Amino acid sequence: MSPFLLSVFLSAFLLFQLQPIIARFILPAYGGTPAVWTACMMFFQVALLCGYLYAHLLANFVPAKRQPLVHLSLLVLSLLLLPVGTPDSWTPTVGGLPALEILVLLALSVGVPFILISASGPLLQHWYSGVFRGKSPFRLYAVSNLGSLIALLSYPIVFEPTFTIATQATIWSFSYGVLVPVFLLCGIAFYNSSGAVAADSAPAADQAVTLSDRILWTALAACGSTLLLATTNQICQDVAVVPFLWILPLSLYLITFIICFDKDAWYRREIWITLLFISLALVMLLMFEEFEDSSIPMTYEIGIYSLALFSCCMVCHGELARRRSAVPHLTTFYLYVALGGALGGVFANLVAPVLFTGFWELHIALAGTLLLAGVCLALDKQLIATKPRRVAFSGVWSLLVATVIVLLVMQVRAGREDSIYVGRSFFGVMYVDEWEAQTESHKRAMYHGRIQHGGQYMRPTLQRLATSYYGLTSGVGTALSMHPQRRVPEPAEQGLNIGIVGLGVGTLSTYGRVTDTIRYYEINPQVEQLARDYFVYLRNGKAATEVVLGDARVSLQRELLDSGSNEFDILIVDAFSGDSIPMHLLTAEAFELYAKHLRKDGILAIHITNQYLDLSPVIRVASRNLGMDAVWIEGSGKRWYEDGSDWVLVSSNRDFMTSPAVRAIESSWSEDQPRPIRWTDDFSNLLQVVKWDN
Repeated sequence: MSPFLLSVFLSAFLLFQLQPIIARFILPAYGGTPAVWTACMMFFQVALLCGYLYAHLLANFVPAKRQPLVHLSLLVLSLLLLPVGTPDSWTPTVGGLPALEILVLLALSVGVPFILISASGPLLQHWYSGVFRGKSPFRLYAVSNLGSLIALLSYPIVFEPTFTIATQATIWSFSYGVLVPVFLLCGIAFYNSSGAVAADSAPAADQAVTLSDRILWTALAACGSTLLLATTNQICQDVAVVPFLWILPLSLYLITFIICFDKDAWYRREIWITLLFISLALVMLLMFEEFEDSSIPMTYEIGIYSLALFSCCMVCHGELARRRSAVPHLTTFYLYVALGGALGGVFANLVAPVLFTGFWELHIALAGTLLLAGVCLALDKQLIATKPRRVAFSGVWSLLVATVIVLLVMQVRAGREDSIYVGRSFFGVMYVDEWEAQTESHKRAMYHGRIQHGGQYMRPTLQRLATSYYGLTSGVGTALSMHPQRRVPEPAEQGLNIGIVGLGVGTLSTYGRVTDTIRYYEINPQVEQLARDYFVYLRNGKAATEVVLGDARVSLQRELLDSGSNEFDILIVDAFSGDSIPMHLLTAEAFELYAKHLRKDGILAIHITNQYLDLSPVIRVASRNLGMDAVWIEGSGKRWYEDGSDWVLVSSNRDFMTSPAVRAIESSWSEDQPRPIRWTDDFSNLLQVVKWDN
């Protein structure tokens, strides 16, 4: 029995360790958007379906004594594909289809090992039922999910803070090799047995799998999968796209599998369906509140979404466990569970972005969970014995579902009352809101999720105001207006060469003069479209301006190789995905690249306004390693059209950094010496900079 437990545990552990490792490899290339992780999850779910299909075909159409030989041969051959990782020469296509690109990349880089490992769960349970007749193999499924959970929890706590990403990939590849001899022991045990699958001891063992069984298995699994991805998307867009916030929802999702499949008594309908109603009420209150108050505490938001995910998945997976097949149909059952998971992934990643202008798949999954719970209760003849009672119950439950749907639709409409544009792409949901259209206070603002990314007053006399985070006394306003070259009156002065990572609505163009050049780097083509169609900063700007589409680091590196340094006088890093900062823009390698594109006395301005993260130690350490000074400017928004903002100015230009203009608005660091936090492309840990009191 021990080899089977070890094989199932190790297979699941490796399966779920691979997911954050490979996602970390490709995340920077797509600007750190939350959709990278959900696209990876879609691939893993589709690959899991392929693995379960392979296990089903092997178990049902290959003679028992040949099954170990076939599977072990494939495992040995797959060792030739190690170590895992992405090709060094690979870069994303600008303007392409990112989700499909990610699918192809992952299929080529880790597809075969992932499929073979994912087949281990159902295949080992099939072999186990042949070796240990009369013992239920379904508890191995709980062991498998326990291995997955430990893998996920250990990644942000042990592996990510301890090892570089390259070392993580090496450790994983070595562990994959260890799996082969352990699997060999299981194969030998199955080969020496008769290979016959034991009859299930449950009363329903002789029942055939019906069409309704297949539909319910698929629907329950799909609903849980959609909830997982939608919740992850929602949390990551509002906080940060990092393994910790990928892993929390996925861990809760797996815990529900462990509880439900370990022991039937753990899932008690009266408890979990009650909790389902409570969590639905809380998450709807949160959704309505988000549009009224954008300063909701991080722990409050994450806690409610996590509770909703956990309670909904407990219902989905609890009902799934109640309706699991007899042992002879074990691989069929897992095949439909995997099919549901893959359908949920495809819906959340490929279908929903086309059909919806917001993350409405979360709303659909919440209502779907409630609907499926009612269907499962109505079909339980032990619970509701007579047809009239089932009809009455169905009517009452339908009314509850309809009420929830109406409330969710109201929330969707409430979030779009002021919107003149709503659109969704791979990079998230974009809004343009408008107020007081026929008055002197006419204003428009661009939002990514619920975070504003710039606004403009549309009255002609107010159009050139640097609003929001970009006022004259902000860090970036000081750099652009008080740069030493600005001391010479316009237009006699030598123009500034300005680089800006992150376009927003183009507010910073208002600082440009006719002698200046401004180059924006923007990963999301939709942002440029909105900046040009709904705002006039770019149109009215005096400087010669261009927008370079694609990830800023990829573009800057390409320009460095093709034409050398851009020799920027000022380089501004103002890139956010929702309220999250793309971490690859703050690593040591990123700062080295920025320094190469700056003039010797150039200024690097970094926007670090964030509700949940204190990024100042990362920037202070990176600047000191480059021999540059760093000044923190905490703007309070002194004018009526300005918002408070935090900027860090980094430069070797001592005259500017110690000038009266900078000293007058400089803020004191919270500590004399920055915490020794150094992020690299290989190593970063978000937990070091979380503001846990928010």
